[in-house]
Amino acid sequence: MLKRSDINMTEGPLLKNVILYTLPIIFTGILQLLFNAADLVVVGRFRGSVCVAAVGSTGALINLIINMFIGLSVGAGVTVAQAKGAGDGKEMHKAVHTAILTALIGGVILTGIGIAFAGNLLEMMDTPDDVLPLSTKYMRIYFAGMLSSMVYNYGAAILRALGDTRGPLMFLTIAGIINVVLNLLFVLAMGMDVDGVAWATVISQTIAALLVLMSLSRRDDSAKFKIHKLRIYKGSLVKILKIGLPAGFQSVMFNISNVFIQTSVNSFNSVAISSGNSAAANIEGFVYVSMNAFHQTALNFAGQNMGAGNKKRVKKIMLCCLCCVGIFGLLLGVLGYVFGRPLLSIYIVDSEEAIGYGMIRLAFICLPYFLCGLMDVATGAIRGMGSSFTPMVITVVGVCVMRIVWILTVFSIPEFHTLEILYMSYIISWTISFAAQMIAFSILYKRLENVSGTDDNIGNESNAEVPT
Repeated sequence: MLKRSDINMTEGPLLKNVILYTLPIIFTGILQLLFNAADLVVVGRFRGSVCVAAVGSTGALINLIINMFIGLSVGAGVTVAQAKGAGDGKEMHKAVHTAILTALIGGVILTGIGIAFAGNLLEMMDTPDDVLPLSTKYMRIYFAGMLSSMVYNYGAAILRALGDTRGPLMFLTIAGIINVVLNLLFVLAMGMDVDGVAWATVISQTIAALLVLMSLSRRDDSAKFKIHKLRIYKGSLVKILKIGLPAGFQSVMFNISNVFIQTSVNSFNSVAISSGNSAAANIEGFVYVSMNAFHQTALNFAGQNMGAGNKKRVKKIMLCCLCCVGIFGLLLGVLGYVFGRPLLSIYIVDSEEAIGYGMIRLAFICLPYFLCGLMDVATGAIRGMGSSFTPMVITVVGVCVMRIVWILTVFSIPEFHTLEILYMSYIISWTISFAAQMIAFSILYKRLENVSGTDDNIGNESNAEVPT
């Protein structure tokens, strides 16, 4: 039974439902990114580019630490989506409560790691000495709110798997407004710097997490959240781990490569380069979350249709999402570059040199960003079909390993030690990985076509995995 806010993924006009489902995810992602954007804008305009560099330099490291647990939320979403498509209310109940408890445990672990090792890890990344103390302070406070961040991300993944994308959008809108207000209050009225924007993010994330839990607790189906039912159900945990661990490991490796990129940026030992890179990366983030929304759409649409046995619809979902993400990505990438200088000026008001370095990044990463979107949609569709190991291997080798090898070889040559050569690694890795993902999807789809009937463990990783 569908709630009024749930999108029907298994029936009805595909393009219309894909767009209706995806648009709220795009707006939600933009709002979530605005948490960090508000941090950068406020400290940049009122505390200078050093604070911009301090906040921005923590991004890759924070993502590296948290993404294994965020990857498990992908497993939770696919498990819930397949149970929803199959009409298995008992499995939905188990998956929801296992996922939320996993989020709580993960949040506690990450809080301890982030607070204890922030300074050491930032030093290992060669964070410039003039921004290290501020970066450490920001990162430690940020991790104080990790429990809320985990609960929100897992809860939102569950709601999306059920077909509800408007709920997370509404919750994050409320939290986003509170975040901006608190940024201004803490920095302007109370004279704080990076600690002020960090606490604003923690508080707003906590509000978003509470709202997600309230939404789940008010559902009238088997996905209804009941705090006294929290427990780890072994079968559900196994399914979540089967999909989530490869997704999490992929994210970890992806961010290891980004840490190498950030360390390579730091190797120039220039605050102007660091702040320009951070500001441009934040602008690109708005393009990325818009494209990544189609990844989530492909993931959940494929998951529900595999659960329902609609194998032929999965191929249509893949093609529809690829067309949409290609158009959106190309349009937004061009707009991001064309309006790059005035956009960078929002973040950086005291360094024209930093803006120039930001424009270099936008030219090499933002313009061709649609390639990343194509790669992510292919990954999402394969994972929604129940196969998580193969896209992990492709991404780890095609993106992570390739970038690290590029940095250690080509970029290390003195005459090639430039930002342009460093950023070229993105274009090459996206192209290679997308081609490989499409080959993997074709093989997996043909194997599923050869399965007799529609009840033969469709979506079961052990039966559907593509040899690598």
